[in-house]
Amino acid sequence: MAILITGGAGYIGSHTAVELLEAGYEIVIVDNFSNSHPEAIKRIGEITNKPFIFYELDLMDQERLEEVFARHSIEAVIHFAGLKAVGESVQLPLKYYHTNIYSTLVLCEIMKKYEVFKLVFSSSATVYGCPETVPITEDSSLGASNPYGRTKQMIEEILQDMALSDPQWGISILRYFNPIGAHKSGRIGENPSGIPNNLMPYISQVAVGKLERLNVFGCDYPTVDGTGVRDYIHVVDLAQGHIKALERIMQRKGVDVYNLGTGKGLSVLEMISTFESASGRRIPYAFAERRSGDIAVCYADTLKANRELNWSADRGIMEMCEDTWRWQCANPNGYSEIELEKAN
Repeated sequence: MAILITGGAGYIGSHTAVELLEAGYEIVIVDNFSNSHPEAIKRIGEITNKPFIFYELDLMDQERLEEVFARHSIEAVIHFAGLKAVGESVQLPLKYYHTNIYSTLVLCEIMKKYEVFKLVFSSSATVYGCPETVPITEDSSLGASNPYGRTKQMIEEILQDMALSDPQWGISILRYFNPIGAHKSGRIGENPSGIPNNLMPYISQVAVGKLERLNVFGCDYPTVDGTGVRDYIHVVDLAQGHIKALERIMQRKGVDVYNLGTGKGLSVLEMISTFESASGRRIPYAFAERRSGDIAVCYADTLKANRELNWSADRGIMEMCEDTWRWQCANPNGYSEIELEKAN
C-alpha cells in the first residue's frame, strides 16, 4: 500500500516525500513541474537512498491519473498540487479557479472510484483573510481576500460537503502559516521562479548577492517595530505534521482542520536581524508603502494540532535561517543551476 503525493516535487511536497520515505512509507509522486523542478525528484532519492515511483502528469488529465490508481494500491493521498502565488492569482483569477478547483475535483472523483477515502489537503492560513483576533484558531471566521486563498477556502468547503455525503471519507485539512527553511542536507529547499514573492527567499537572495536589497512593505503597523508580524514554521516541522495528520485519518472518519505554525509571531525586522546572524551577511533593505491587503499581525493557535495530532513545531527561527542559508549557498540559482551547468 502506498501514499500518493500530488505536487511532490514542490517545496513542501518534496520535504514531505523525504519524511515519509524515512518513516518507512511507500510513496508514489505525481507532478507536472508547473511550479517545481525535476531535480527535486532526483534529490529526494539521493537524500533517502530509498526507491519510490514518480509520474510526470497533470491532475486535470483524468485518464492518466486514473492509470496511476489502476497500477498501484493507493492507501491515502496527500494533496499539494496547485498554483500558489497570491499576486499572480489576482492577475489570473480564472486560471487559479480552474486549475486548483478542477484538479481537486478530478482527484476526488478518481479516489472515490478506487475506494481511496483518506485525504490530507494542503490548505493555507490565507483562508482567514484579515483576522479579528490573534492567535488564530481553527474556529476563526474565514474570509480569503485573494483568488488563491479563495480557491483553498472553496476546496475546503467541497471536501466538507463530500464527507457529509459519504461517511467513508477521512480528511485532514492543514492550514499552513509561513513555511521557511530547507532540508538539513542543503539539497532541497524553496525554489521560486523569478523574483520571490515570500520574505525568506527574498532575504536569502539578497544575502547571496542575487538581489540588491529587500523592500520592507510598511513601517507603521501597530507592532513591536512597525513592520508586519507573521508565524514562520520550518518546512521539515510542517512535513512531519503531514505524517501525524495521515496517521490520524487512517484511524478515523470525517473532516478535521488544523493550523500548522509555531504559535509565535516575528516581525520583518526581527527576521532580517536573525538571518544576518545566521549568515554573517548584511541585508540591505528599504521601507516601502504597505501593500494592499497586508495585515499587521498573523500567527496561529496550535493547541488543537498539539493535542490531537501529538505534533508541535520544534525548530526555532535561527535553525530556519541557518538551513535556508545552507540551501541558498549551495544552490544560488536554485534548481536552475543544474540547467546552467548543462548549458556550459
